[in-house]
Amino acid sequence: MSSELSRRSFLKGMAGVAGAVAAGSMGLGPALAEAGIYTPGTYSATEKGINTVMVTMTFSADAITDVVLDVSGETPGYGLDAAEELKTRLMQAQSAEIDAVTGSTVTSNAVMKAAAKCIAQAKGEIPVEVIETAQDSSAPADWLGTAPEIAEDQIAETISTDILIVGAGNGGMCAAAYAAKQGLNFRVIEKGTTTARRRGWYGAIDSEDAAALGEPPVDRAALRNELKRYASGKCNLRAFNTWINESAAMHKFIKDCYAEYDPQATVTVTAGQEAVWPEAQGFFFPVCEHYWGGSMDRQEMFQKIVNDAGVQIDFQTELVKLEQDETGRVTGVIAKKTDTEQYVRYAAAKGVLLATGGYSFNPQMMEQLDPLGTAVTTSNVAWPTTTGDGIKAAKWIGAAMQAEAAPMLFDRGIVAPGVDAGYVTTSTGDKVFPATEGQFNLGTQPFLKVNRNGLRFTNESGTYDMMSYAAYNQPGHVYASIFDANMPEDVQRFHTLGCSAQTRSNPQGQLDMFEDKIAKGMAFKADTLEELADMLGFAGEAKENFLATCARYNELYDKQDDEDFGKPAYRLSALKTAPFYGFWLGACLLTTEQGILCDERAQVVDEAGDVIGGLYVCGDCSGGFFVNNYPCLMPGIAMGRTMTFAIKAIKQMAGLE
Repeated sequence: MSSELSRRSFLKGMAGVAGAVAAGSMGLGPALAEAGIYTPGTYSATEKGINTVMVTMTFSADAITDVVLDVSGETPGYGLDAAEELKTRLMQAQSAEIDAVTGSTVTSNAVMKAAAKCIAQAKGEIPVEVIETAQDSSAPADWLGTAPEIAEDQIAETISTDILIVGAGNGGMCAAAYAAKQGLNFRVIEKGTTTARRRGWYGAIDSEDAAALGEPPVDRAALRNELKRYASGKCNLRAFNTWINESAAMHKFIKDCYAEYDPQATVTVTAGQEAVWPEAQGFFFPVCEHYWGGSMDRQEMFQKIVNDAGVQIDFQTELVKLEQDETGRVTGVIAKKTDTEQYVRYAAAKGVLLATGGYSFNPQMMEQLDPLGTAVTTSNVAWPTTTGDGIKAAKWIGAAMQAEAAPMLFDRGIVAPGVDAGYVTTSTGDKVFPATEGQFNLGTQPFLKVNRNGLRFTNESGTYDMMSYAAYNQPGHVYASIFDANMPEDVQRFHTLGCSAQTRSNPQGQLDMFEDKIAKGMAFKADTLEELADMLGFAGEAKENFLATCARYNELYDKQDDEDFGKPAYRLSALKTAPFYGFWLGACLLTTEQGILCDERAQVVDEAGDVIGGLYVCGDCSGGFFVNNYPCLMPGIAMGRTMTFAIKAIKQMAGLE
């Protein structure tokens, strides 16, 4: 993904270039061929997807003969994975009028628009589009910028409501469902085309379902202290108390919703032996994770509750700015319809809830607000609409923001040998993380980890973020994970918790996925460690170091004592039984949690700590709860606090407390 890839070099070697380039170099549309629909040649066009999508199409006189899609800036697991299917559909249809790929609507729509422009160029209906060489900015603009000025005559419509919810993610949809159940007057706007992805599990303290399993009440003092320690004290303990004291009621609300809309659904609580972390490392692991299994997705259920209340979500409606009265109270927002480019004023008599998510898909914010997290990340699996809109809008009116970053990093960003962590620049100038795959769950297992010099550098037994941060001081900010044929037995002994337990519950499934990664050049399997070293790219002294490191690791395993880094003995593993496996990793970014500060009632505060009337916040666009990183020892706590504060905000706006 070179930042110096010009249109001409991108098209080099493709069939039919000459006719298109000759016309394109003059900036004119080609004349129609004497016989046929198109002027033969190759044409390119760009459109905005999650980032910039480029479509290049080659034409004979009467057919599309080739399609190349550059969707390198799109989301792994979504738009990035849709490229081959979109290409197939364009070729089969011989038209830009195709169906969107499920789950990749934004990318699909961008590809269709760009393809239509290519076709129009080939028909001579519009000038040939010239794709300029991408230029890296040596001095990026400040991430915040200034609030846009929108004239009154630009506002096409005013919509009045009591409560406005901005964002249809986990927090926004929970807030909307709760408002619907209370019979309140509310609206929901969402800049995407669907509700955002939800996490299946959430954290709730001392729920009725945990009690039903015989679990004693959580030690709340220990929990507060653990959260405080994890945040180095840079946190709001009053906000913790809101989640600790009210998350059980949040769980009860969701349980009641399932009872009505999906009565066969069941909830699983991570408890008993399943919730035991190694005491040797002194970690605190509370019983808080709740996971629902049923026929209806939670977001789907919330949307049905909202629709049954007679409220439709205003999709493709993007927050532009907040509005205030002469006292400073927030009275509503100006939004823009992304399909029509029209501005709409939403007047909210009782308040606005910002539930717009973090800033994972805003490279300016990532680089300037979280340079360390950016440096160690290879894969971005955040929801594509998380571009910091709510954070910026609140800052523009004087809201306070958490001073330090808090990314949710997972040690699962698999990459090919030689790929560094951190942003790369695509041919269209977008900054994206380099991984082409989403999360690879096996990456979390505490196997031997080595850097590019072939050296072990840390205790691999820890939380997801610890491995990622340890890589910051290593070459390329990446590392390799090494294990042998005993992996299925090893992971049972390791007994990792949270979502990493997926490997323990289905190790063969992970090995099957490993074969897929092998086919893609992302992972390697060998009969000897020396052969594996070659596959992973070790050479010379680095290879010697790698083989010596593996031998030393076997010594530590035999001793059952990690004299070098202090890993608990039961999380050591041998490297003695072929085949041997290895792959390179960086951090996988799930979301950012550095946001706007609020009090324990979800009310946004300014720099002086005073409440900004009429403005509330929840979820990843709120701050003060997590600092430095996400406490992976408490699975579901992020979702739990998001939905607890979502309900809290609705109660406050509606006067229910």
